[in-house]
Amino acid sequence: MPAAATSALVTAARESRHGVAAFNVITLEHAEAITAAAERTGLPVVLQISENAVRFHGGRVGPLVAGASAIAHGASVPVALHLDHVEDEDLLRAGVAAGVSSVMVDASKLPYEENVATTARITEWAHSRGVWVEAELGEVGGKDGAHAPGVRTDPAEAAAFTAATGVDALAVAVGSSHAMTERTARLDLELIGRLRAAVAVPLVLHGSSGVADAELRAAVAAGMVKVNIGTALNIAFTGAVREHLAQDDRVVDPRRYLRPARDAMTGVAAHLLDVVAGRAG
Repeated sequence: MPAAATSALVTAARESRHGVAAFNVITLEHAEAITAAAERTGLPVVLQISENAVRFHGGRVGPLVAGASAIAHGASVPVALHLDHVEDEDLLRAGVAAGVSSVMVDASKLPYEENVATTARITEWAHSRGVWVEAELGEVGGKDGAHAPGVRTDPAEAAAFTAATGVDALAVAVGSSHAMTERTARLDLELIGRLRAAVAVPLVLHGSSGVADAELRAAVAAGMVKVNIGTALNIAFTGAVREHLAQDDRVVDPRRYLRPARDAMTGVAAHLLDVVAGRAG
């Protein structure tokens, strides 16, 4: 089927009071594993490509989007393509030209007024091309930003930001952090409820790999809609590669260890798709 639109998946999830999982893609194996997990569970999914991933592939967004798009088109469930955490406007425009249906404008390192002005300008441009836009008020955690310990998004400021910029979704700081390898983050569920009441657009949780299943389910029930996941897949991928190489130090064909790595990611992604969708675990 044709690639789905992120806007449609997020809207449907919000209306049903469920979440939609968005997984970061670094390699073709990531995209294959995530899509296989979505087909296994029968759930829609968002394939996300970050600016950092594009840099890893030499700064060219087209090949990575093309590969993910081909996989999405061959899927039996809705799969959307999203460009994540983009600071480079030229890259953002190239991603839209390559075929993503949504982007996250990351102007969070700028002072608040500059963030608003930049985000509003890019949102107007994106909307004129039918592209859905996510943004955030301040740096999301793992980099001493908005999701660092103790930092939280203010509901009144969030409402003002979304009104001033016209964005379609807002990433908020409620206790999670990027690149966590242990699932120990504690979310402020009461704050999520207040943000949902104050902000007109869907809420997005970044750094979800560090959040336990029960906490993720509670976050979605409290008002989170789009749930971003990256590190959890990389842990599964790298663990499977390490295990295979430890068992066979003579292997040279990467397919020998990439196959179990891809399978491991599929299993983790399938589990988290069920969790975010609110299915019993």
